[in-house]
Amino acid sequence: MGSDELPIGRRVAQWRARRGMTQQMLADRLGKSKSWVDKVERGVRALDRFSVIQDIAEVLRVDPSVLVGGDSRPSSTTAAVAGVDGVRAALARYPTLLDGAGSRPVLPVGELGRRVEHAWLTYQHAHYPQVVRMLPDLLGDAQHAHAAGPGDEAANRLVQVYRIMTSVLVKLGDADLAWLAADRAMAVAAGDPLLGAVAAVPLGQALRAAGRGRLAMAATVAAAHRIAPPVPHDGPLRELSWCGTLLVEAALAAAVCGDARSVGELIEQAAEIAERVGEGRGQHNGTSFGPTTVELARVAAAVELGDGGEAVSWHEKATGRGGWGRLPVEHRAAHLVDAARAYLQVGDLLRAGRVLVDADRTAPAEIRCRPVARTVIADVARGGPTPADVARLAALVGLTR
Repeated sequence: MGSDELPIGRRVAQWRARRGMTQQMLADRLGKSKSWVDKVERGVRALDRFSVIQDIAEVLRVDPSVLVGGDSRPSSTTAAVAGVDGVRAALARYPTLLDGAGSRPVLPVGELGRRVEHAWLTYQHAHYPQVVRMLPDLLGDAQHAHAAGPGDEAANRLVQVYRIMTSVLVKLGDADLAWLAADRAMAVAAGDPLLGAVAAVPLGQALRAAGRGRLAMAATVAAAHRIAPPVPHDGPLRELSWCGTLLVEAALAAAVCGDARSVGELIEQAAEIAERVGEGRGQHNGTSFGPTTVELARVAAAVELGDGGEAVSWHEKATGRGGWGRLPVEHRAAHLVDAARAYLQVGDLLRAGRVLVDADRTAPAEIRCRPVARTVIADVARGGPTPADVARLAALVGLTR
């Protein structure tokens, strides 16, 4: 029997096992009994409410359509998911070991650099299906270049590929595979504090997505301290940009843990560095770090902490700054999803729907490929009378009530 033909309860059981969870663990996270979970998995109890399916999908870190079965996802989502299988195969290949270092031509450093930069720009423009198609070959080329001539430039390019890979996998909801890619980046960066800082950013993202907030916070804070200048906030802009980015990641990890005190301390440290770096200057150092990105992080952290009112206030302030329009498309669209969650928390379904529609106009793949975005759309759609543009968006992403 194919996976699409399995009863929904069997799919729940399969994904629970893949996530390493017992029935009791799943029950606890859902606020249900172990008996309830057992009956669902055996098909004794029907799952006929989308809201319940959505709750289970969120705990299992999958898209609701994966549990419902069939392929109601839009073509962009299907393409991205198919691309992840290629990325998984590339991570499992170990080409320099299995094929030998000389099994394929080594790209000149300049050509490899241009291809990596193109992949990064494609990611920043939120073209996720295209990115996942690029990554298997790009990873192989970067691995061969690193094996053929170990050095700073080759290591830097390989870490960048792993960074792109981690970031897009987190977007697509595959936290475990993202963690593997991030771990590989950390191994390549060993011994180089600045390259280690670059690698620690996606590591923090992956750990946070996998629900390992404490580990994410510890790793990013440690990496930030390794590159922090001896005199606070008085160092090269490149180091300051990465240090600030790591502190933002640490603050978001603290928010996942519900540690409001650490969130405040880390965000304030990042804000001080952002004032030194200035608006738009971090982009020249491989980050988007600056005062606006810190304010967007305040929104995301407040949402995680359940303070929708504060999140809405920071959102409206941040999007009015001059730096907002200079941020990458991916960053702006991702923030709008966070803003929608904030409006949901304060019960403003109309504005939540509006920012989701804005996010779709800004970067369609951010809405149509990300499981978390689809979950927010479903929350808005089931919350009451649905405006026409939100109903259209729900239909586009394959959601039905």
